Amino acid sequence: MTTWFVSRHPGAIAWIKAQEFTIDRFIDHIDLTLLKAGDRVIGTLPVNVVAQLCESGIEYWHLNLELPFSARGKELNRKELEQYGAHLQRYDVKALDTNLKVVR
Repeated sequence: MTTWFVSRHPGAIAWIKAQEFTIDRFIDHIDLTLLKAGDRVIGTLPVNVVAQLCESGIEYWHLNLELPFSARGKELNRKELEQYGAHLQRYDVKALDTNLKVVR
């Protein structure tokens, strides 16, 4: 099993390095072809990508924050992540309907 941390944000990388987790690979973009069933991915990925991971037997742990509007869109450092309650939570996501058509 490989544990991957996916982020391009220095503050998030500094935060995870301060936790009691062993991260095998740090990457700034997910490449599904590199992953295999039984792997663990940690990050803040789009829900459709998370569904693909879960469908492939890969664990997904999301870096959750209680982020106020004033902090959105800004680079956060490790201290700010801690201030905004950074924590990991495992999610199991499943796509339910891929046939929805948008009518304009």
